[in-house]
Amino acid sequence: MPRRWTIRSKTAATFAPPGLIAKDAETIARVMARKQVSPKGLGSAIRMLQFLLNRGGRNLPARRRRELERAKRLLQARRERKLSP
Repeated sequence: MPRRWTIRSKTAATFAPPGLIAKDAETIARVMARKQVSPKGLGSAIRMLQFLLNRGGRNLPARRRRELERAKRLLQARRERKLSP
């Protein structure tokens, strides 16, 4: 099987601690929202979760996909609250 470009993908924007993605949605959202993890803000954290969802594809178990989607929605809601006057 050919190696995929995502294996070589490195990001300077989001630094998720090892094992975080295996936790519940609230924990994922809370940790990803911290400045130490996502120094460029909530948008960076949301993009990172979307990247993980896309990368997992069909191989991602339904339960894990639901938790990651829920964490993404929690971050989006937090971002909306932050942006609204």
